[in-house]
Amino acid sequence: MTRSTEGLIVATASALAAFGVTLVNFARGDGVDVQTGLTFLVFLIAFGGLYLAIRTWGHKATPLLLAPVAALTSIGFFEVYRLSTVRGGLQRWWLLIAAALAVGALALLSRHGTSVLRRYRNLILLVSVALLLLPNLPMDWGFPMRGLQLNGSRLWVLIDVGFTEMQFQPAELAKLGLVTYVASYLADHQRALREAHRRVGPFTFSEPRQLIPLLVVWSGSVLILVWQRDLGASLLLFAGFVLLLYAATGASGYLVAGGLLAVVAGITSYLAFDHVQRRVIAWLSPFEHYQDEGFQIAQGLFALGSGSLSGAGPGLGRPDLIPNASTDFMFAAVGEELGFAGSVAVLALFALVIAVGLGISFRSRDTFRKLLAAGLTLVFAVQVFLIVGGVLRLVPLTGITLPFMSYGGSALVGNMLLLALLVRISHEEAS
Repeated sequence: MTRSTEGLIVATASALAAFGVTLVNFARGDGVDVQTGLTFLVFLIAFGGLYLAIRTWGHKATPLLLAPVAALTSIGFFEVYRLSTVRGGLQRWWLLIAAALAVGALALLSRHGTSVLRRYRNLILLVSVALLLLPNLPMDWGFPMRGLQLNGSRLWVLIDVGFTEMQFQPAELAKLGLVTYVASYLADHQRALREAHRRVGPFTFSEPRQLIPLLVVWSGSVLILVWQRDLGASLLLFAGFVLLLYAATGASGYLVAGGLLAVVAGITSYLAFDHVQRRVIAWLSPFEHYQDEGFQIAQGLFALGSGSLSGAGPGLGRPDLIPNASTDFMFAAVGEELGFAGSVAVLALFALVIAVGLGISFRSRDTFRKLLAAGLTLVFAVQVFLIVGGVLRLVPLTGITLPFMSYGGSALVGNMLLLALLVRISHEEAS
């Protein structure tokens, strides 16, 4: 794919978002209105700006990243708009903010490269931990920034900007910082981790003393998230950490130990937290508990089943009957209105992003860039698996969002920055 083709796909994705909004309006009995033109303009500015930034500061990067991301965001947007016009309007603003921050990241990294992230890894770690702790701010003090508790979890920060209030989930940015720190640490100690190892039966592990600082940092981060009852993000970070350790060392023992620890942590969480028990019950027997715990999953399965091969069409299904469809169950909404064909297309686009990200890692000659690209891609892949698997009843629901598609400004900002980092790594390796 050439840069020109990439630009054409970006423009087509912008038109797709506008076309989806138009179809939703027709389904409601309205017609083409200002929402159609505004959607096309916003997407063209956001992704057009990213496209120009890549041509300016990352022209040697692979052209296979921005195009599928633009398509995923377009599909997700008109489903968000279909479920709530208010949230659709907010999502447009967040898209502009996320794209602007991604452009800014590309501009800053063009001067010093990704090596600056390795140089300031300790500062990045401190900022990441501070972000994880932000939701614990008092909820009733007089400052513009305060903590927010929703559904028993302290995941959010409420920012009062005078004319409105904004909610932000700091863990979405913290995960990028933590992955950067771990990749930097592993790059510095990779040789020692590979050469100094111990064997337990058929499995190998690195020398424990080499991992103590890393384990302390990562365990502390996960414990903060568990304390705040953000179990989805804690599982995401833990899985990403284990997979990155395996990528850096090739020691299969980490996969086995990580799996066992995940099972132990899952059982402990089930015994300790009521909302985890409800999610497991909903996962195992949604129809037996249709009136309470299983209602959301059952409605999601009904939506997927009613979508059939080609779907009901944008605006013609009833994904609004699914609680939190625009966040937790976006994939079910897509399955109902775009059908099996649309669902497979969405999964194929995610698979392309993941394959390209891993390809960037495999081709990288610098150890830090190799591990950073692998870590970012693996965290992205685990997040997609957890949310899609939760909707399809492969795993219990974790409460995290579908990247680039679900409603949420903090998630969109975090994933756009992840995209910018992968683009920059690809450019540096090609240079």
